Parts: sequence; C-alpha cells; structure tokens
Amino acid sequence: MSRLFMFEKPLGMRDTLPELYETKNQVRSAIGDEMRRWGYQFMETPALEYYETVGTASAILDQQLFKLLDSQGHTLVLRPDMTAPIARVAASKLLKEDQPLRLAYSASVFRAQQREGGRPAEFEQIGIESIGDDTISADGEIIALLVSSLREAGLDRFQISVGHIGFVQELFQQILGTEERAHSLTRFLYEKNYVGYREHVKSLNLSSIDRQRLLDFLKLRGGVEVIDWALALIENEKGKAAIQELKQLWEIVVDYGEVEKLRFDLTLVSHMSYYTGILFEVYADQVGFPIGSGGRYNLLLEKFGKSSGATGFALRLDRLLEALGELKKEELAHCILFSEERRQEAFQLAKDKRRAGVKTIVQDINGVKNIDRFTGQFGEVTFLVGSAGRGSY
Repeated sequence: MSRLFMFEKPLGMRDTLPELYETKNQVRSAIGDEMRRWGYQFMETPALEYYETVGTASAILDQQLFKLLDSQGHTLVLRPDMTAPIARVAASKLLKEDQPLRLAYSASVFRAQQREGGRPAEFEQIGIESIGDDTISADGEIIALLVSSLREAGLDRFQISVGHIGFVQELFQQILGTEERAHSLTRFLYEKNYVGYREHVKSLNLSSIDRQRLLDFLKLRGGVEVIDWALALIENEKGKAAIQELKQLWEIVVDYGEVEKLRFDLTLVSHMSYYTGILFEVYADQVGFPIGSGGRYNLLLEKFGKSSGATGFALRLDRLLEALGELKKEELAHCILFSEERRQEAFQLAKDKRRAGVKTIVQDINGVKNIDRFTGQFGEVTFLVGSAGRGSY
C-alpha cells in the first residue's frame, strides 16, 4: 500500500472517534427509547440491496448510488436511504393482514458525493415508518413523535416546516398547463432559488392574474392563516382537498399540544420523488441544513407489489449533534490499578463495582508509563499494589 493511501479514507467517509461515538450513542439511545414508548419496533435491513428494486425505488439520483456487482453479475447498491428497504420488507413480509405497522430504524446510509461538495458519503439516520394507515391522524402522530424525540435528545430550539406536494403540483399544473412546465418551475423551489423563481414566472406567457397567483404562492408561509390564503389561490378540488388535509393536520397537532413547533411553508418540496402528500423538514438554530425530514409516500409500496399508505420521518444524527452542541459529559470511570500479586482482588473489586452500576476499568500498573497522565482521565483511582492496603484518590 502506498503511503498516500495508508491513512486516507474514501471520499466522503469519516472516522468516529470514541468521544463523538459516545455522544452519538447518548442521543441515539434517548430517541430510540422514546420511539419504543410510542409503540414503534426497531428493525434492520441489509447494507447491500439490488439496484433493480431498492436502488430504483429510493428516489436518490443514480449518480449518487454506490454500485457494485455480485458473483452472479447482479448490480447491487449500498442502501441510499432506509425508507425504500423498509417498504420492501413491509410489502413482502409484514403486511399480510393489512394491519398498520409502526417500524423504526437506526442505520447508516450511503450517497456518493462530488469531490468539491465536502459532504459525508456515509451518515446515520434514525427514523420511523408508519405503514398501512391512510389517515391524517398518522401524519399527526409522526410529527408529534418527531417533536417528542428531539426534546428527549435535548434539543429545545427547532421548527418544523410543513407543506403538501399535492397542492404544489395541482396549482402549477392548473396554471401552467403541462407537467413539464410545472417541473421546470418546481426546480427553483428544490434549490430554494426564490429570485430565480420570480424571474422565471415573469418570463412566462401568462395572464396578469395567473402570474400574480404564482408570485403570491411564495407568501404561503406562517401559521393557520395560511390555510385561507392557499384556498384563495387554488381553484380545483384536488388542490383544495390537499389544503383541507393540512388544516386537519394542524388541528391534530393542536390536540397533541405541540403546535408551537409547527409552521406552514407551502413552497416546500423535496428531492425525494416518492412523496405524495404532506411533507415536512425540521430546522434548528445554527445549522444550515435540515436536521430531519419526512412525509407521506402512498405510492412507494406499489413498486414492491403492495398498495398501502405510508408516512414517516428520518433524523440525521450528524446534523442533530451539530444543533445540540456540547452535551453533558458522562460520569468519569473508576480505575483500579493493580500489581500482579493483587490481580484477583482487583478483578473481583471491579466486578462488584460494575454490578453496582459504576463504569470501571482495571489496569495492570506495569502497562502504564506515565502514572499521573494516565490517572488524570478518571474520576477516582484505586491502587491495589504491593502485598496489602488500598489507596484511592
């Protein structure tokens, strides 16, 4: 191996050193415990999936997929998200009796990055999928659980922006006439390029009324008052039905007592093309990207031969840790330093302390070169050295 690559990692891959790992584990455990309290069951899927199934269903751009061939010549991918693999499992094994499912996961996903992007190609998500329930109550539950999970993780300052992809599609196609023209305008929303959006709208051959409707669309952000504004813009019944779903969602989240974390942003769209209805992103102070997102994806399971409603969310642990800042450090471990003749005594003492819930390490004193530097990292040190006696500091 050349020295150039000896300490290098593939583009976008990261090491997780012990302190960061422990911090991440604290957050993961807090969120996971809350998900279990809400009745969600954790599951795992393989890191490798077939390209023809999960790869094409995932809605991640093809150039972002890590692909490889197995020994039979089948194209495989490293899973680029968790929703598509769980949809595969649900459709094939878990939805036999068409009962609502509440599933959860914590796993790494993989998306290839450009060299100049500086973004991770592997990152961990923790999330839930509610499958088999078409009601808006299910959408309200996952948003309430999202709020509760973030609070359990220690995050207080965050906001959830909620939109409806069906409303955007109906409004744009109603005014612009074709799916292609609607998609061209939607692309500015993907990029959050609102200046470009306005310039594009002004260049379109539209009536002054329709042009103004598209410009007023950008104002559909705020509280429950947005419902009436949106109804004034949309004319067809499908678009109005989408707004009524948002109104119902608001009422459900009010009943959960969590509406202060919610705001409408009807300009919200997603690069995940499988979303079909309500969708949302969660933002936190001092983080430039969403720390989580989710929404309804009623058509995804059809790709695996099953028709079923579904909704869910995923949190990115790396961005959540950035939002949390420095967490409270765990209690320092107890260290027992021993000499050879008191080894058995040291092992028994350590066993007793661990049973009592104390994090304890034992260390042969002959393996320590600098006693002061070594013992400085522990909360308490017990010396079992020599033939008798015990000293602590």
